[in-house]
Amino acid sequence: MALAELVDIERNETGIAAVLDALAGQFGDRLQTGRAIREQHAHSTSYIPAQLPDGVVFAESEADVQAVVRLCAAHRVPVIAFGTGTSLEGHVNAPGGGISLDLSRMNRVTTVNAEDLDCTVEPGVTREDLNTHLRDTGLFFPIDPGANASLGGMASTRASGTNAVRYGTMRDNVISLRAVMPDGRIVQTGRRARKSSAGYDLTRLLIGAEGTLGIITSLTLKLYGIPQAISGGVCQFPSVDAACQAVIATIQMGIPVARIELISALGMRSLNQYSKLSYAESPCLFLEFHGSESGVAEQAELFGQIADEFGGGPFQWTKVAEERTKLWKARHDAYWAGLALRPGCKALTTDVCVPISRLAECIGETEADIAEHGLVAPIVGHVGDGNFHVLVLVDGENRDEIAAAEAFVGRLNMRAIAMDGTCTGEHGVGQGKAGYLVHELGPGLDIMRAIKTALDPDNIMNPGKILPRAQL
Repeated sequence: MALAELVDIERNETGIAAVLDALAGQFGDRLQTGRAIREQHAHSTSYIPAQLPDGVVFAESEADVQAVVRLCAAHRVPVIAFGTGTSLEGHVNAPGGGISLDLSRMNRVTTVNAEDLDCTVEPGVTREDLNTHLRDTGLFFPIDPGANASLGGMASTRASGTNAVRYGTMRDNVISLRAVMPDGRIVQTGRRARKSSAGYDLTRLLIGAEGTLGIITSLTLKLYGIPQAISGGVCQFPSVDAACQAVIATIQMGIPVARIELISALGMRSLNQYSKLSYAESPCLFLEFHGSESGVAEQAELFGQIADEFGGGPFQWTKVAEERTKLWKARHDAYWAGLALRPGCKALTTDVCVPISRLAECIGETEADIAEHGLVAPIVGHVGDGNFHVLVLVDGENRDEIAAAEAFVGRLNMRAIAMDGTCTGEHGVGQGKAGYLVHELGPGLDIMRAIKTALDPDNIMNPGKILPRAQL
């Protein structure tokens, strides 16, 4: 399916002009229409072409969000929420023009309830800012997608990351939300109680909706105690299959690993070159353990024994914070390290997730596919929960290369779905994955369409995402 088929939406020129005029009077210089800033708010860190909004409004309060949504609803003009712009599937593009609603100035930590292990934040707070704020409380927020993303955006895309195997995803760590709905009403989806049987789970409905059902204005999040001790390190393996088998054994033995990340041989080469490391250029696992001083040592030793059974090792681990920080900084820089393998090229970055029993098979078939088609594509993965990413490097001016990369992603998506997995473990759907939902969800897609139509009959909330326009 060509990308253009997913994003062609007719513009409402009259409505857009009316909304821009009204916003200029209400927001003054907090409405920006210059091309450079509009390009920034359609920016994608992938190859997907940017589609610019007609104006950008910098919201500073929930009332600002409500005012913008009400204006857009009255004139049937698209409104697209924007956090930090780190999403990967064209989520912030404006295929029908309209208003980009920048929430970065809504960046206050409203409350921290240390006794209850929760906090409430505005959507523009980033995960790093929150953990800096929490530093003196002995608590932290564990979801770490790599980029310093906004928490509103992380909820909207149902993000996870390196810590998901231990702490879960955003779905598991958001207690409740406040959101402005398409008609301008403000909805609170729940209270601070850790569980509830009161009606439909509106919180989970909005988590992962990518701004297509409402715009999040406040989040109440679970917090965790900072571990007494942390150990981590790197272990090389003779093959991806051996590394995956070690992951499966680790999970099945119940070792409470906090992070367990796979880097392919090509990925290790890129990390060594980019981050000035000297690890073996073979498949490696990066691991981290959280707990007591004795507990993290025991967990590391147990993993070392498992690795040895599959031909891996030695497992080089440490409790020294500076060494662990260097290791995980390199892991988080994997995207930029991968780009450096083909300077000047763009990245088609994609992810899938399968049951861990099928992980080795899925990655093995994917590596064979990459080799057969001559692609340059390092693999990294949050393999403790069966999730892995492929960074396909393409010449953005070469349509044949882009077509070959898109065909590869299509095969990868269908391979994961055939293994009872998903076409996206954490990137979200956006524009890039929309065509595969029918294969994964079948009639469930009709239910999603019915919910979208009921809540947003004029299709103003981030149109062209998740559900292709032709399916609305």
